[in-house]
Amino acid sequence: MAPAVPLALLALVALPGLGVAFPGCDYPAHLWCSSPEIAVACQAESRCANLSHPAAAPVEVSLFYESLCPACRWFLVQELFTAWLLLPAEALNITLVPYGNAMERNISGKWQFQCQHGPEECLGNMIETCLMHEAQNFSTYFPVIFCLESGTSVTKNLEACLQIYAPQLDGGRIAACVQGDTGAALMHRNAQLTEALDPPHQYVPWIVINGKHTDELQAEAQDSLLGLICRLYQ
Repeated sequence: MAPAVPLALLALVALPGLGVAFPGCDYPAHLWCSSPEIAVACQAESRCANLSHPAAAPVEVSLFYESLCPACRWFLVQELFTAWLLLPAEALNITLVPYGNAMERNISGKWQFQCQHGPEECLGNMIETCLMHEAQNFSTYFPVIFCLESGTSVTKNLEACLQIYAPQLDGGRIAACVQGDTGAALMHRNAQLTEALDPPHQYVPWIVINGKHTDELQAEAQDSLLGLICRLYQ
């Protein structure tokens, strides 16, 4: 009878096409690439080119802002839009809430708004809110908002920005939203989202990362949002 071969030696036997099995690998070679855990145990990761890895959750960035706030405009144009351009789509989800330090009143069943930088800012907030509602797709409306916020006038450049970045959108429908009940209802929702912040916002821009706001996250986002997202994206 052939002498017994120690299990430790069996574990080091070379297998055609895959190499050597290692101690702790109790799986036949044809199963080595069946899961990340087995590939690690059998030290076969480099040979499992088609091994699927679980997708990382995107970093969630919510910006609570005002359309005419200088610091808000700087952050949106310089940090947020740049990060969105440079990062893969699966790494980042952005939510924009234009309202900030505005106030609302319900007068005879209709919502009316007062904004920190006056009626022009209320109009800018409403234009961007109705633009988001009409476009639906973030990659469609965000370049238009970037165009508005980086230009000379948030409230007067909509048609020009649409022609450049989203000619498929109907400016007339956006204007109807701004002037009608839909726009007021959407702005009321922005007010509710802003008032529900925990902790309550104290200034704008107010930046929420993965559902959290801290002084440290705010400072890091304003200093280098791209760096922050790269650190958090796992």
